[in-house]
Amino acid sequence: MATVVAFHAHPDDEVILTGGTLARAAARGHRVVVVTATDGRVHNGESDFRLGELRRSAGILGAHRVECLGYADSGYGPLFYPDPPGRVRFGRANVEEAAQQLAAILGEEHADLLLSYQPNGGYGHRDHVQVHHVGKRGAELAGTPRVLEATMPRELLVRVGHLARMLRLPAPYEPDVARSAYAPRASITHRIDVFGFARQKRDAFAAHRSQIGESSMGARMYAALLRLPPQAFGLLFPREWFVDPALPAGVSRRDIFD
Repeated sequence: MATVVAFHAHPDDEVILTGGTLARAAARGHRVVVVTATDGRVHNGESDFRLGELRRSAGILGAHRVECLGYADSGYGPLFYPDPPGRVRFGRANVEEAAQQLAAILGEEHADLLLSYQPNGGYGHRDHVQVHHVGKRGAELAGTPRVLEATMPRELLVRVGHLARMLRLPAPYEPDVARSAYAPRASITHRIDVFGFARQKRDAFAAHRSQIGESSMGARMYAALLRLPPQAFGLLFPREWFVDPALPAGVSRRDIFD
């Protein structure tokens, strides 16, 4: 059996990008560790409720250990808040220092595989971009033999966004973001079938209730998705995707341990 460490920017990212993959790995007897860079708090004084949500989510996915590096959320958009008192926003973190923290966990776990992010951070979020840099350096320091970068096919995102706008529904990304987000389909090396783990992914996402909200159309749509039967949820989200930087484009694998 192997040990996989999934390194994410914020609580709830572990579900969106890798939830089904982690549940699948745990169900097959592999050790699963989830590490987030931030606790999800943008401002001091906010509750650390999101770490509790993270632990509940990770438990549903079958993770054996959950850690947080303790950085502050940098926020998304043009406004980059100053560091809160006593804490550093992850987007400004010293890469070497953060990587040493991650490397310590990788070393303790004798990790066989690190799940991280691509250089563009998926959609350009400064914390996600930083996950790439810290994850890459952390794996080097720990001697972790393999790194996979969680992604999505950008062609799919463009089509979904177009359909959402036609139906007057919230699109996941603005058109100019979607056109350069994540990875071209041809460059994706791992396509993981997670249909059989739809219940775990749906329930783990539901554990992050603070991120769903109640008032906006988008929040109501997410709430409706989480009420779907597992089979219907699985049909909507049947796969998760990764890029192995060490493999040539066009290679297609069906398991993260391939």
